[in-house]
Amino acid sequence: MRPTAEILKPHVHRPCPVPEGRWVVYQEWNRTIFLHWKVPVNELREVLPPHLEPDTFEGEAWVSLVAFTVEKLHPRHLFPFPPVSDFHEVNVRTYVTKGTIPGIYFLSIEASRWLSAKLTRALSWLPYEKTKMHRSAQGAQQVYTSLNSKAGFRFASQYVIGKPVGRKSLLDRWLTERYAVYLERANHVYRFQVHHQEWPLYEAELKELHTEYRFGNIRLNRPPALVHYSPGVEVLTWWRESIE
Repeated sequence: MRPTAEILKPHVHRPCPVPEGRWVVYQEWNRTIFLHWKVPVNELREVLPPHLEPDTFEGEAWVSLVAFTVEKLHPRHLFPFPPVSDFHEVNVRTYVTKGTIPGIYFLSIEASRWLSAKLTRALSWLPYEKTKMHRSAQGAQQVYTSLNSKAGFRFASQYVIGKPVGRKSLLDRWLTERYAVYLERANHVYRFQVHHQEWPLYEAELKELHTEYRFGNIRLNRPPALVHYSPGVEVLTWWRESIE
């Protein structure tokens, strides 16, 4: 973990200011694969809480599957405990707005460790579930799989990491540079704010992919429109705030 002053210093890439106050949790999101799908705005609106509005890019809505490994997750002033702080995670997220701060909303979050999922869900209120996961490297080929039989969710991928993205498009940044997480609980809207340095993005070639996720009429069972890979970022998180 680098000094937090170094993590906090660069912030010109953010679409909103760095939050005020003290951060409460540190974590790393490492070896991340992003898969992005376009979805109809009206279908997305049907699976969102009524207090959140879909965010769109050039009039189009997106849903992304993000698979990575969480490492060194720990509250401020405490040390990470690997049996809880290190785990694989697959989340399916979409893009929303509330007020002037764009963010993301999780349609599902799955974690490889039961205790990590249980504790994180209890403390954050985010919808973590324990799921069978596996990831490995077979030479240059990366393997990441997740199977949630209870929900009927499946993610199985093999991919090769390519060259760095030299010049990010506006869409690349719109999809990845998000610094707020929204959730609804008991008819109230809450927001977590986070900070990290800009995602270093690489190209990725999918060698094999099977996905099965369904939310209302949105079904992710086809090739994504866009794929990114990142070695990861160091993340600071602030406590949730009630905004409505």
